[in-house]
Amino acid sequence: MRRRIFRYFNRPGLDFVLGCACFISATFFIASVLLSPWNGVPAAPALTEPIAVGPPPALPPGQAPPLPKPGPLAEPRSSNEVGFPKVLTQYVLSPTSLRPARVALGQKLFFERRLSADGAVACATCHDPARAFTDGRPVSIGIDGRVGQRNAPTVLNALYNKTQFWDGRVDTLELQAALPITNPFEMGSASIGDAVSRIASDKDYQTQFIQAFGRDVNEKDMISAIAAYERTLVSFDSPFDHFIAGDANAVSDSAQRGWKLFNAKARCHLCHALTDNQPDATLLMDNDFHNIGIGILRHRVGPLAQQAERELAQGYLPAIDTAAITSEKSVLGRFLVTRKQSDIASFKTPGLRNVLVTGPYFHDGSIETLWDVMDHYNKGDGITNPWLDKDMQPLALTEGEIDDVVAFLAALTSRQYKQIGNQEYARQLAVSKVSRPQRDTARAFGPKPKQPPPPPF
Repeated sequence: MRRRIFRYFNRPGLDFVLGCACFISATFFIASVLLSPWNGVPAAPALTEPIAVGPPPALPPGQAPPLPKPGPLAEPRSSNEVGFPKVLTQYVLSPTSLRPARVALGQKLFFERRLSADGAVACATCHDPARAFTDGRPVSIGIDGRVGQRNAPTVLNALYNKTQFWDGRVDTLELQAALPITNPFEMGSASIGDAVSRIASDKDYQTQFIQAFGRDVNEKDMISAIAAYERTLVSFDSPFDHFIAGDANAVSDSAQRGWKLFNAKARCHLCHALTDNQPDATLLMDNDFHNIGIGILRHRVGPLAQQAERELAQGYLPAIDTAAITSEKSVLGRFLVTRKQSDIASFKTPGLRNVLVTGPYFHDGSIETLWDVMDHYNKGDGITNPWLDKDMQPLALTEGEIDDVVAFLAALTSRQYKQIGNQEYARQLAVSKVSRPQRDTARAFGPKPKQPPPPPF
């Protein structure tokens, strides 16, 4: 079984970070400065009013989704949350990234509809704080109601990602913030400069840019401010964090059994951990890419890969970004970036924190409930997929064991989303009682089918 080591910026992995006392002591003072903007900011409060759960309302053709309103859940989060990884956080932040004036500017820009070509869409359109910075739709909808190909991943804890987007096409939050502004199916601006021109004469922005960067409104600082705000959106303080911290009663017996299954029979840890043989209760991801059989059976993937090789210049980011969001080539995943056949239809392992409230699931939003997710893995879906990850196989989980794993996943819901999490758990459970389209008990308890070889390219 391969080991997957968690690395940032091509440096040694987390084991090195945690084990090197010299590094930690040398950066202790810097870390205290980095985290100080958070220390005075209270954690975002729990929801006090019910909000809708499940899929948002359908939209008329050609209409963009309504823009979420800023509120308490949009505020920068506290570093005092139970489970907050202070050492890891100081390792992934630069000394200047969290200046309060820059974070405040970035938060305002995150909700700024004038950055879009039609003045209707902002970053928050697809990353609604009330939905744990997702949009609740299978795939996102941008300007003029244009429907994309990818599900909106949460921005929470994105500062810990080695790469951004489902295919890892960029390495930084700055590039992650910039690309949707010019993508024709997202915010649709002709250029970053075009977007900046629509706010440059705003006197409030002029003042905030001077306060944050000492310069007039400009492209680079605008993107830097949005990324600075996103770096404050950490999310821990779940019941499971309290359990790990020593509160034996913080989660149910079912969730505790689910955690054991997660790291054994259910094989979840093979992707949702730093290594294959060590449980990870922090980020629950490996920062790697896997083909798990989602979507590939609905597309002619081989011909699409050959077409991409002919039509897209390798490494040309604007073309890759457009293909990923606007065309059927989206199903190629990581292959669009690397052109390696082994990466065909491989997508980044997402973190699992707040997974209960960030559905629907997978890169194309094709799975509605966590019970459906477990059914997909339980049967080892994708048996006719020649590029299927070798770790995919039937799991022979019983219904009770599936319930336990779902209970564990629900226990990863942060305190701020407790109310909506309870509502969403009840909704998904009710759906699972009448609809389990992914369930295939015969396959789940059968042998692993023989995987076909990849076709010639």
